[in-house]
Amino acid sequence: MTRNQNALEDQLPRTRRSRRTIALRGTVSVTAATALLASLGACTFWQDDLQVDVVDTAPTSTVVPDEDASQTALALSASLFTSADGAIVATEDTVDALAPLSAASGLPLLLGTDQAVADEIERLGADTVVTAEGTDVSALGDGLDVVKIDPSADDADDLPGITSDDEAPALSMFVDPDRTGPAQTVARAEVEAAGGTISEMPGGDPSLSSDSVAATKSAAGDDPSAGILALGASFGAADDWATALHTAATAPELPGGGQSVFPGRRMIAAYGSPGVPSLGILGEQGLEESIDRVKGLAGDYSSLTDEPVVPAFEIITTLASSEPGADGDYSTELDPDTIREWVDAAGEAGVYVVLDLQPGTSDFLSQAKLYEDLLKEPHVGLALDAEWRLKPGQKHLAQIGSVSADEVNETAQWLADLTADNDLPQKAFILHQFSLAMISDRQDVDTSHSELAMAVHADGHGTPDAKLETWNALQNDLPEGMFMAWKNFYDEDTPTFTPEKTYEVEPRPWFVSYQ
Repeated sequence: MTRNQNALEDQLPRTRRSRRTIALRGTVSVTAATALLASLGACTFWQDDLQVDVVDTAPTSTVVPDEDASQTALALSASLFTSADGAIVATEDTVDALAPLSAASGLPLLLGTDQAVADEIERLGADTVVTAEGTDVSALGDGLDVVKIDPSADDADDLPGITSDDEAPALSMFVDPDRTGPAQTVARAEVEAAGGTISEMPGGDPSLSSDSVAATKSAAGDDPSAGILALGASFGAADDWATALHTAATAPELPGGGQSVFPGRRMIAAYGSPGVPSLGILGEQGLEESIDRVKGLAGDYSSLTDEPVVPAFEIITTLASSEPGADGDYSTELDPDTIREWVDAAGEAGVYVVLDLQPGTSDFLSQAKLYEDLLKEPHVGLALDAEWRLKPGQKHLAQIGSVSADEVNETAQWLADLTADNDLPQKAFILHQFSLAMISDRQDVDTSHSELAMAVHADGHGTPDAKLETWNALQNDLPEGMFMAWKNFYDEDTPTFTPEKTYEVEPRPWFVSYQ
């Protein structure tokens, strides 16, 4: 595939010629250099006289490393260009000046003068190298026409625009505007040189907000697996990029926009069980009144943070019982149909829902599976309340329950698979804890599931000093990737934290519930 060809090309020999350096002395803008070079037809040929072939098929969507700008340039050149009669060679000192020239001319941009760059020039079949005055390119080999220019007076807006072949594959690259440097300068220029587009994605998460989701869907078209590149560690591991793109392109959005639970939003939740006032504020009024109440709570926090503050219900779905019950597990499981009305109404009102499990002598995974249909809803997450997970022979309130990391991991794996298999947005996965003994081997909890936003919910009550002591203790050896959540009690806290006081806690909690 060729770009910017003219009839003169057919008359030009394509064999390598002896090295010839054309230096443009003094203060000469690139625009002026373009005109001058065009008039030097016997000596060299500028982009209009050089053939550039971009790839016929968009490369597989991936994350391009940005630790070494020269390697970034080589990787993109190899991925985007089949061949080119010319290339622009920059150094770290000249890359900012020469990058606009690459983007405007359509020529590949390479960084450095080592053997790897020489090999790429050989692969491209380039016989012309454009570089800045004062750059020694002798190490790149013999037989090159070397065009040396002074780009100091250049204004990229004065350069001719890119003319892309109609058959050029769709190509996009996302960059994190907060992660600047030579690699990003190179990547922006080289993608534009190949006819692609650059989009900025702060934070590097395509699911983070409605804007990032829309940008991803626009870039993805019908196939997010090809033609969508990202630059640098902000976008995660290359192996995970295809999954992130698929989720952004296919999953519905969450209340508050985007598909990422945390850090895409903060949540303020009403805790309890419908119709049971003694278990928390969620049961103190009817459904519509509960929606209004939790929206008011979330509104109290909205001016205290830059993130969207989303109202939520944390519904106790299986209730710890003092009696073993018919199934002998000391847990009363609510009928999913009873919860369905609350889940559906919450979703319509922009309220997130977390189903809280108190399993008694049952296990968390068995109980979670009872509510699989509800957990298939995009705005429904899961909480494991280890205080109420009993060992055989134990009873509620006689002992504090606990759960093993293995059981947590088994439940998390099931929920992550359910999320992925049904093209759902990320789900909240909350672990209640107020003592370290409640989750044994907590350091072994697997937080690697991108489908889940995992949080430790510090739900101890008492004086401010006691609550903060618990909060700080729970952060010791906290598994990497775990968020922190907080609970305010109206009756048991002395006093109940105000919204301002709650958000002064360090780190600021991502999820706050009220009981």
